[in-house]
Amino acid sequence: MSALRFEDVHRAYRRGQDVLAGVSFAVEPGQVVGLIGENGAGKTTLIRIAMGMLVAQRGQVRVFGLDPRERPVEVKRRIGYVAEDQILPPYLTVGEVIALHRSLFPTWDDRSARVLAERFQVDPAVKLRTLSRGQARRVALLCAVAHRPELLLLDEPASGLDPAARREFLETSIELLNEAGTTILFSSHYMTDVERMADRIVMLHGGRVLIDEGLDELREGFALALVPRTPGVSREQLLALPGCVGVRERADALHAIFHLDPRRAEEQLARDLAGSGAQCRSIALEDMFVELVGGQP
Repeated sequence: MSALRFEDVHRAYRRGQDVLAGVSFAVEPGQVVGLIGENGAGKTTLIRIAMGMLVAQRGQVRVFGLDPRERPVEVKRRIGYVAEDQILPPYLTVGEVIALHRSLFPTWDDRSARVLAERFQVDPAVKLRTLSRGQARRVALLCAVAHRPELLLLDEPASGLDPAARREFLETSIELLNEAGTTILFSSHYMTDVERMADRIVMLHGGRVLIDEGLDELREGFALALVPRTPGVSREQLLALPGCVGVRERADALHAIFHLDPRRAEEQLARDLAGSGAQCRSIALEDMFVELVGGQP
């Protein structure tokens, strides 16, 4: 059974403007999946649907085989959740928030909570409203992971934190995975963080899944082709070639992304666009993201 499964999920906030327009993918137990996409691509919407906070207008989502809207308590007890805009009750102390979460989760681990509190240097007696953004995010992560969730959902949890705090956040999440085999789905704009943590990438664009590949496959199985602008070569021609997933128009050249390794992409261009002068090379995840977001129809 998949830990999390989306099947043809649709969601719109305005009629005729789908944020999600048929998203389908599954996250298997123990996987760490990085969810990427430009602002407005639907990452937060998708995670909130998984949490049961929003309802899909078409399609379905299953968490450990359960509908999060029909079985909300059973599902949420198995999930840890941290979001960029998550707000904990500011009038409570850190200790009171921890006690609240302890009462909600039967699997709460007091030892883990103590270890994390010491590691994060959070004082149980301090009111949440007095904490910095980074400190408040540490408390939210503590509450999300101390009950040993089977599935951890992180929605831009480290956005706005300094590099040291972001790394600490990621290392804590990775340690949880290693110790307990927790499944993790997380969204982030920091491609270096995605590469450090994820073993699989799902990219949303235009309301759909544009890329769904293992990180090693992304590194080895995609190529950037730089095709000089000439009268005989057009964006449409490149998009029609097998394996081409996006073309970005630049002043000096067309930048085409191929789901082929650089050697095979160069061979295909030499065969199908002879004399184009195209050059192919491997591409980093961040560069691929920029090229694909800017190169879709």
